[in-house]
Amino acid sequence: MIRTIIIDDEPLAAGIVQEYLAECKDFEILAICHDGFEGLKAIQQHRPDLIFLDVQMPKISGFEMLELLDELPAVIFTTAFDEYALQAFEVHAIDYLLKPFSQDRFKKAINKYKQSGLAQNVEGLLQNELIDAKEYLSRIVLKDRNDIKIIPTNDINYMEANDDYVNIYTKEGKYLKNKTLSYFERNLDPEEFVRVHRSYVAKIAEITKIEAYKKDSHILILKSGEQIPVSKTGYPKLKAALGI
Repeated sequence: MIRTIIIDDEPLAAGIVQEYLAECKDFEILAICHDGFEGLKAIQQHRPDLIFLDVQMPKISGFEMLELLDELPAVIFTTAFDEYALQAFEVHAIDYLLKPFSQDRFKKAINKYKQSGLAQNVEGLLQNELIDAKEYLSRIVLKDRNDIKIIPTNDINYMEANDDYVNIYTKEGKYLKNKTLSYFERNLDPEEFVRVHRSYVAKIAEITKIEAYKKDSHILILKSGEQIPVSKTGYPKLKAALGI
């Protein structure tokens, strides 16, 4: 049996997936969840083979929930919004079902899962001419010991690379996120953040002073008094971000 979980804040939408799955005799529904926290707990408890996941939900989104998992199950997204298709591709989704979807379209997604395993079919994701609308991060969700912490990007002072992790410095303290600095460089608003060094991204509004330091390098002074190195390649980016 293929063990699956349905995660959708709309009972009607979750019910439709449940109804369609009833026609698939080799599937077992382990749980039906109505928000990301509930879904996270169910996945950790049951370790399903496949999940059907909505994107926009209360508390945390479907993508934020996936970031909190150490091991990802196969994912088929079910959403009313087409702008998340390429983001779904980045997390290796099996398919992207745009609500309202028919039973035939649902069966195609199921067959894609069965036939190609976890392989991503790019053409399948883009077949409805889904829109690539860039949406920058407004918050970061991470594990802080046994708690889940939601950090608005407005609260971030700067970020520092730490191997395959990133140290996130806020007014409250330092947090660790399992992402690369390049990921944040791509997904943070460039009008608010700038990468000034291969190991540092700074929040523009926190910068108070730029001081010369050795040959072809500079130091940033933040409102908090902390100092960040600026590399030779980062300096032109910094000047452009500050309009100088």
